Amino acid sequence: MLKTCIRGLLILLSLAVMAGCSLPSGKPQTFEIGDQTFLLDGKPFVVKAAEMHYTRIPAEYWEHRIEMCKALGMNTICLYVFWNIHEQKPGEFDFEGQNDVATFCRLAQKHDMYVILRPGPYVCAEWEMGGLPWWLLKKDDIKLRSNDAYFMERVKLFMNEVGKELADLQVSRGGNILMVQVENEYGAYATDKEYIGQMRDLVKGAGFTDVPLFQCDWSSTFQRNGLDDLLWTINFGTGADIDAQFKPLREARPHTPLMCSEYWSGWFDHWGRKHETRPAEVMVDGIRDMLDRGISFSLYMTHGGTTFGHWGGANCPPYSAMCSSYDYDAPISEAGWATPKYYQLRELLLQYADSGQVIPDVPAPYPTQQIPAFQLKEVAPLFDNLPEPKESEDIRPMEQFDQGWGTILYRTTLPEVAEGTVLVIDEAHDWAQVYADGKLLKRLDRRRGENSVPLPALAEGTRLDILVEAMGRVNFDVAIHDRKGITKSVRLATPDGSQELKGWSVYSFPVDAAFARDKQYAAADKPCNGPAWYRATFRLDKAADTFLDMRTWGKGMVWVNGKAIGRFWKIGPQQTLYMPGCWLKEGENEIIVLDLLGPDQPVIQGLEQPILDELHAEAPATHRAEGQNLDLKGETPVARGQLKAADGWQEVMFGRTVKGRYVCLEATDAQDGKDYAALAELYVLDAQGKLLPRLKWKIAYADSESTSWGNYTADKIYDLQESTYWSTRDKDRFPHQIVIDLGEEQEISGLRLLPRAEEGRPGMIKGYKVYVKSSPFRF
Repeated sequence: MLKTCIRGLLILLSLAVMAGCSLPSGKPQTFEIGDQTFLLDGKPFVVKAAEMHYTRIPAEYWEHRIEMCKALGMNTICLYVFWNIHEQKPGEFDFEGQNDVATFCRLAQKHDMYVILRPGPYVCAEWEMGGLPWWLLKKDDIKLRSNDAYFMERVKLFMNEVGKELADLQVSRGGNILMVQVENEYGAYATDKEYIGQMRDLVKGAGFTDVPLFQCDWSSTFQRNGLDDLLWTINFGTGADIDAQFKPLREARPHTPLMCSEYWSGWFDHWGRKHETRPAEVMVDGIRDMLDRGISFSLYMTHGGTTFGHWGGANCPPYSAMCSSYDYDAPISEAGWATPKYYQLRELLLQYADSGQVIPDVPAPYPTQQIPAFQLKEVAPLFDNLPEPKESEDIRPMEQFDQGWGTILYRTTLPEVAEGTVLVIDEAHDWAQVYADGKLLKRLDRRRGENSVPLPALAEGTRLDILVEAMGRVNFDVAIHDRKGITKSVRLATPDGSQELKGWSVYSFPVDAAFARDKQYAAADKPCNGPAWYRATFRLDKAADTFLDMRTWGKGMVWVNGKAIGRFWKIGPQQTLYMPGCWLKEGENEIIVLDLLGPDQPVIQGLEQPILDELHAEAPATHRAEGQNLDLKGETPVARGQLKAADGWQEVMFGRTVKGRYVCLEATDAQDGKDYAALAELYVLDAQGKLLPRLKWKIAYADSESTSWGNYTADKIYDLQESTYWSTRDKDRFPHQIVIDLGEEQEISGLRLLPRAEEGRPGMIKGYKVYVKSSPFRF
């Protein structure tokens, strides 16, 4: 009863804070940082922001999605500006049509919605290279997200263009932009306050001088680069302990307004992994807790939408590319539908409406349609449609051939090859097919660290073809320096040594619809045996949304009426592609499919519902072979003890330095006494106590990993995401072990561990042992 009364009092106080709020009417307003609150026109204001991205929504649907956010009870739209979609070639800026972010902001103002602007230049967002343009990588020695002179020069040019488009939309000038972000989660990347200071000055120099500037980060990293004249905000996901997340910020700045600038409603999907979901009840409870405390928030994502075309990014380590669907398990689905999660949140936000805020009825969704199955009978084999080559003595990455995205073919002739020779490719980014005189020898997948092909005996002059598909540049951490194609070398390895191959002809296959259309298509009764483009036309009585069923296809991309719709891969979990009705036509429509793997049947139909959770993985995601058991008999731990039952990072120091390549963490029991273990992140410390890089790490063994209800494999402990975690299966009993292969021998002095971020730290390890070896553990 007392708890209910306290909650009721908190709600009344929160409503009082929000009383008298103004709407973005087109007249100049003020937005300021007050004592523990934001001030809009001098009155307390709680930001309730809906994150969505104009690039992931057809421009024809922008207004509908904004209306959906308004009907949800939000008062603000939060959005990134994606540098690489606006400047696809150096100096050529495009802010028109689908890229017209200013029109998007004005549509938000039309519907009485404010805007929080996040212009990067780095945005992450599971977007190709985190929003940075690929052509930056043409400069061999560039250091991204640093004071590198060339990088800063290009950022300044871009930021000034953003200012030309959006600076006059600040609330002080009659627009609706309340705040502007400086960089993005930089504490998770580096510590460099001078860089952040220069970035702040570039944002101001672009004209964003009238509204507060802020920087967002995690609770564990926000002070690494925090500047005194910037607002600090915190990012975390559903289920997080709200008080624990804000505790360090309250201590550092007791008078600052609190805001969760990214409250993660769900999560993003990777090819070959289970579709991600998060419980609606947990999301709603967290927002309620923040509103009860007068804490502002931005829900990332409120509407995820679709990463059309080639714009999906990737994580690393381990390398894992994102699906085209960015549904995100968000309250508004990929196709703009109100989900059960939407209605649960709307019911809450109706109770916290601002004074004068009108929350309209939920807009009707756009209609969907089925499209009967049709065949793609015109085929253009890739190897019969080669463009003009470029010649290169040495292997070079895709960027050095002035190609940003797509597929690239490297061709040379071999010397005489003896049986037992191994072809070593360092490194193929990201999915490669290797041919000898047109015969497929092997496919290599960067996700699995594959880089070698055992060769049969081959005659001198055999043609070697290596066809490499770029799956999406890494969008997080230092691996954003992610060049595509073959990045280092190709060599023949024998017991006597190795020989690097030279003299390459290189063929580029970009992702442009015009390039896909301009091929020599011919009628075919069956699929091509190898990579090919497929083309057909289909007729519609009406133009309405649909979902293209790609379950009979292999791996590639789709274009409809000249629009790049997205990627497909039969491994899933995504098996359909969202096809907006606004990009279809009554009458005849053209579709082109590039399938690099080859279809079972070249057939497509349109469905009324998406298929986002149908997984056909080529190999288990777990790291324990059937019947495999770790044998630690006779092994001596370098450390043992108990972790504290506390939030945040903890260190396990060995008291001495040891050498080794393989590290085993054995958990002997949990803090809560249950048979369940979880761990969010793990670092290995070098001889000086500093964090060792994790790019080359692999999980050599994990005794228990949960994959039935989510993606909780052991590699989550080094995926750079504090909100994801390794989790054991239900009822698997202690002890639990994870063995990490560091990739090379290192001097090691300890570990750094992070428990789950949720309230109560579920599965937190109590007792532990640590083993380190130079040779692999026994099984």
